[in-house]
Amino acid sequence: MAKLTKKQKAVAELDNEKLYSIDEAIATLREHKAKFDETVEVAMNLGVDPRHADQMVRGMVSLPSGTGKNVKVAVFAKGDNADKATAAGADKVGAEDLMEDMQAGNLDYDRVIATPDMMGVVGRLGKVLGPKGLMPNPKLGTVTPNVEQAVKDAKGGQVEFRVEKMGIIHSGIGKMSFKDADLKANFEAITQAIVKAKPSGAKGKYVKKVSLTSTMGPGLKIDISGIEGA
Repeated sequence: MAKLTKKQKAVAELDNEKLYSIDEAIATLREHKAKFDETVEVAMNLGVDPRHADQMVRGMVSLPSGTGKNVKVAVFAKGDNADKATAAGADKVGAEDLMEDMQAGNLDYDRVIATPDMMGVVGRLGKVLGPKGLMPNPKLGTVTPNVEQAVKDAKGGQVEFRVEKMGIIHSGIGKMSFKDADLKANFEAITQAIVKAKPSGAKGKYVKKVSLTSTMGPGLKIDISGIEGA
């Protein structure tokens, strides 16, 4: 049997059933942090079945403390809108040329934004962008005439959340190098956005379980009584 490391032993000694406040959870993750700047992630188990359209949970939220990562943004736009997107910091801006580049397999982007007049071009990428969750969507603000603001939002800490088929939402809320208050503010922003996004078809208890973890750290159960509306 492989010998456990000191860190593995410390993690194994944690109470798996304990419910942590967000402050306790952040402190505990710090006690077990790795030697690199880990990503801190929240997972929310929801009482929904996303196979039904009226139980889908999806949306955008701006994390007040940012994400701690460089978000790569591609924008479909022409003319003045293309210039505005470039000035706002978009990593790639184009039209048919960008479509062809993506069809060739160049999809290293975190967000794809388009002006409404470009959707005829973008529509041809449905089978390419759809499976990666990158297809621009008016409901998420990624199809918009105001590409300048959309790019700034994406670069400034706006994240998308979407429930997976098992009824779970995973989202990064920052890095271990963030201050406690910044991680807490981001945690509260994402959890409240998900609570507010409760779909009409959700029956019974909506928020079932919430946990917090880091890239190499333990998964800690959060006391959901502290989440407003849960």
